[in-house]
This record gives sequence, structure tokens and C-alpha cells, in this order.
Amino acid sequence: MLKRTIFFGSILMTLAIVVNACAPAASNPAQSAVVVKDGEGNEFRLGKPAERIISLAPSNAEILFAIGAGKQMIAREDFTNYPEETKSLPSVGGSTGSYSLEQIAKLQPDLILASPLTAPDVLKSLKDITPNVFVIPNPKDMEGLYTNLTTVGTLTGYKAEADKLVGELRARVKMVEDRLASVTEKPKVFYELDATDPAKPWTAGPGTFIDLLIGMAGGQNVGSILEGEWVQISQEELIVQNPSVILMGDSLYDGITPEQGAERPGWEGINAVKNNRVLEFNDDLVSRPGPRMVQGLEELAKILHPDLVK
Repeated sequence: MLKRTIFFGSILMTLAIVVNACAPAASNPAQSAVVVKDGEGNEFRLGKPAERIISLAPSNAEILFAIGAGKQMIAREDFTNYPEETKSLPSVGGSTGSYSLEQIAKLQPDLILASPLTAPDVLKSLKDITPNVFVIPNPKDMEGLYTNLTTVGTLTGYKAEADKLVGELRARVKMVEDRLASVTEKPKVFYELDATDPAKPWTAGPGTFIDLLIGMAGGQNVGSILEGEWVQISQEELIVQNPSVILMGDSLYDGITPEQGAERPGWEGINAVKNNRVLEFNDDLVSRPGPRMVQGLEELAKILHPDLVK
């Protein structure tokens, strides 16, 4: 009986070996090399999708979590605070403009997602730790945002999820565009970024994503008449421009309230003040080049055209 069992066992094992040898090799996406283009069109290659990622920008972290790759993020920089899960990750610095290279090295990342704001000398030091340092470019338009999402999806093995997200974001943007298609009157909007000097507050100029989103939301950005992306506007010029809506983007971190803004000398004659249209706004929705920018567009459209966008 024992010999018979061994005999049949040998036959089954032989058959299994033959079947396995003839069967096609199972694909393992996690082991497949990935290739993407960086912001300058150069080829960037990883031997396989990244599994240990350090994000050096809040927008990078938001992209990772939005496409489902958040569990592969092992560290962040100081300013990352969304989604909530990121707060429990260790920070490698950044608030002073420098990072703990020793800590980064100890974490042994297989991908570091940097940003255009990462200083060249810092990038060089990071590449001494690992050559896998990828700078996610600041998008100039929505297509650039979508490209960033699919790029990060490819680098992390979540290309399908990124493509799905892009499709959903496109649909939401189109809904806003369709509802605003008949708009002929576009209110002037002043977006305040920083009022350390209330007589010359900082705002977003032409070519910024804030400028783009205000335009897409059916408004006119007062800052578009200025030169430079991040610029100061004099109180006199602001009064002349006479915006219908003032958005206090500095309310989120600096605590500037609409009431404080409305009480500034000379502002009492501005239409936005007279009509109680000085409003708080979540600056993260329009200043961080990540997927929440579509939410920022929706919020702006609701403010500027509440009769069309609910």
C-alpha cells in the first residue's frame, strides 16, 4: 500500500512539473520596469514600481493618496497635512528649507518625489542617497495636472487607478464648464495670499493656477493685470480695480478674517465690501497642484455663479 501511494504520488508530481513547465509564466506587475518622462522630457526609469516613497511636497502626498498609493508613502515633509493619514507619517523636515538627509537615508526610499521648489543643491544631495529622485512639475493647466496623476500612477503601480481618477476629474470639470457656458458677466475677483503688509497684499498674477481657476470659474482675476506670478498690489490699484469678490486665501494659515479685511482703510468703497462679498477661502484647494484643484474650481464657481453651480 505504501509503495502504491508513493508511486501515484510520483506520477502526480511529474504531471505537475510538466503542466507548470508548459503553462505561460504568470505576470507580476510589481516586478515590471516602469518608464516615464520628467518635466523636461527626459526618460526616468525604475526597475519596478516604487514601494517606499518619500514625498517632499504636500501636493505629491495628495496625489499618492488620491490614486490609492498612500500606503507606499513612508515619510513626508513638514507642510503635508492632507489627507489626515499623512500626519502620522514621520517628517524629514522642509519648514526651514532643509531636510534631514541622514533620516532620509535611514528610511531607504526607492523613490523620492520632489517638486520644482526643491533647491538644486538639495536635489543633488538626495541623488547621492538614491538616483530615484523624480521632480513632479507644476502643471500649467488641467492637462498638466492629469499628466502628473498618470505619471505618479505609473511610478507606483497604480496606473489604472490614476486613469480612473483622471476620468472622474475630467467629468467634474466639464460639468462646471457646461453650467458656465452661458456666462457673459464675469465678476472681478481679488485673491489675497498674504497681507503682512495690508497696504500691499500679495496675490496671484497671470500664469498661476489660481489665475487659471478663477477664469475657468467665470471670473476675472484682478492680479492678472500685474507682472509676475506672485506679486503685491497697492491699495490704490486695488481700489481702482474695485473687485466684486474678495477671497481671503490667507485666512487658512494666517487667520485673516473677512471682517479684518473689510475694515482696512479705503476698502469701504470697494464693491465686495459694500455687498458683503469678502469671504474666507481654503487656499490649499487652489495653491497645491494636486487633484483637489478640481474641488477648488467647483468652490470658486459656486461663489461666483451660485445661480448656475450649486
